[in-house]
Amino acid sequence: MLRSAVIWLVALCLFVEPGAGRAQSGNLLLDLPYLAQTDPQAALARIEEELAALEASGAPDARLAFDLYRMAADLLVQTGRQADAADTLMALGQFAQAQRALLQADPAEHFAAAADLYRALGDWPAARAALEARLAEDRDGARPAEVIADDLRQLSDVAQQMADPAAADSYRAAAAAALAPVDSATRGTADGYRAVDVYYGTDRARSGRSGPDGFYGAGRGTLELGIATVTIPDVHVPGLVEKPSIWRLEFRADPARHVVLQSVTPLEADAFYTHLHGAVEQSQRKEAFVFIHGYNVSFDKAARRAAQIAYDMSFAGVPILYSWPSADSTVGYMADAAVVQLSARRLSRFLDDLRARSGAETIHIVAHSMGNRALTEALELLALRNGVHEGDAPVFGQVLFAAPDVDAGLFREMLPTIRPLAERLTLYASDQDWALVASRKLHGNMPRAGIGGQDTLADPNIDSIDMSELGEDMLMHSYFADDSSAMADMMTLFGFNVAPQRRCGLIEEDRQGQAVPVWDYRRGVCADRSLIGVLAGMQREGIQSPEEAHQIVRSMVIDPAIAARLLPVVDRIVSN
Repeated sequence: MLRSAVIWLVALCLFVEPGAGRAQSGNLLLDLPYLAQTDPQAALARIEEELAALEASGAPDARLAFDLYRMAADLLVQTGRQADAADTLMALGQFAQAQRALLQADPAEHFAAAADLYRALGDWPAARAALEARLAEDRDGARPAEVIADDLRQLSDVAQQMADPAAADSYRAAAAAALAPVDSATRGTADGYRAVDVYYGTDRARSGRSGPDGFYGAGRGTLELGIATVTIPDVHVPGLVEKPSIWRLEFRADPARHVVLQSVTPLEADAFYTHLHGAVEQSQRKEAFVFIHGYNVSFDKAARRAAQIAYDMSFAGVPILYSWPSADSTVGYMADAAVVQLSARRLSRFLDDLRARSGAETIHIVAHSMGNRALTEALELLALRNGVHEGDAPVFGQVLFAAPDVDAGLFREMLPTIRPLAERLTLYASDQDWALVASRKLHGNMPRAGIGGQDTLADPNIDSIDMSELGEDMLMHSYFADDSSAMADMMTLFGFNVAPQRRCGLIEEDRQGQAVPVWDYRRGVCADRSLIGVLAGMQREGIQSPEEAHQIVRSMVIDPAIAARLLPVVDRIVSN
């Protein structure tokens, strides 16, 4: 059914009803990832049923159809139906082209995946068509020259397989021309965007592709170090999900409008730490933060996220990424869970090396979702290896666990060992994270440490914040529309090491008989966009007193009503 039904997916772009049917999609998208891990064939059958119902409805939900087909493509590969998967991915790319504004999905990503499958099947004409479609997207989206050249080299290889030497030579010549010196407007040095260097460690294997987006794949490798250069457009507003989407990293790349991974440069260890030490020395606060991504994330998406977090927080230090070999697949949960434990050992050594060789006076750490499995184990190993005990000077600054997909009991057992490593441990929990809900089912209904609501973990070793009001992922959430996000709270932590009762928007939950407080984040309280600017100014000026903080607020905030809201906020932050 799925192979023929892709025709309906392409036709659907003519009959889009934005938002139609969304009410029914929530539980469905929660249930399917769990079913996909336990019974892929049953999951495919369920998807076919849901797609048939959508097709028969008078107002099909295009977003839900797209999500279902994307999940089906992964399952088709998993169950050995590569041809069906390739056709589905090709149709998804065409649908994403037709409905850019609605779907906010990257067509090139789907064309590339389809091309890989067609090539594996030996279907060279189909592979050529998919690669041509990707090339057109990459050219139209002003992708880096290395990406264009890689597309052309792949086309040359396919043309050679098709016994078309003239076309192969033409593609090869075009690849060389793409890398030739050109004017600055097409090489990413023109005005309109700013480059952010993200220093990285990864134990992903290289894919063999030369373009930055696909440089590292999902295979296991050894630890590699390097620099990923990401550009942020000048028009970007902190927290705003520009169209196409930035935080979800599903976009048609244009560096003057979108976040773009421009280059990936691997370095030997000595060169890496020399560059990193120099960058830290030149930074305002001689700090760094390490970001560890979660499940279903590719290297390029993780690099973009790390760059944007640093940019949105006006972080006055150096962003560092640790990327473990996530499969970047909605149905790859088991595969991700199998590799993340090995990555914990390498992450632990990487963190030790950062302490010793980066030159950073303070290193903060943020992990998301399944990435917390690597982080918790890495920190426990590091504490035991270095003999760290309660009362010792902290090794790291802030350590923030965002929606950790870790067994709650194990997490609690690890906390006493981990606690002395940091100035402060913070848990961001959510009862809206579908991955945590699915994970709980997969683990015999055992609670996960990142689950919010009434199940939010309370422990004296960690500050627990229920971020459920922000929806599925507090790190993805845009505060452009309602001025709410985790960003201002993270920036307050990084800059001032402030306890929850002195931070904006956090209300202690009323839990009778509970000695350890749990805090609720309240959306729309803190004027986050203005607060972030004020916090950046306070850090830049080294503000220590309420009087100085008030001056920063008055000089930076034009709206008197917002200024009045922020004055008591900065009072609490700088009070002793």
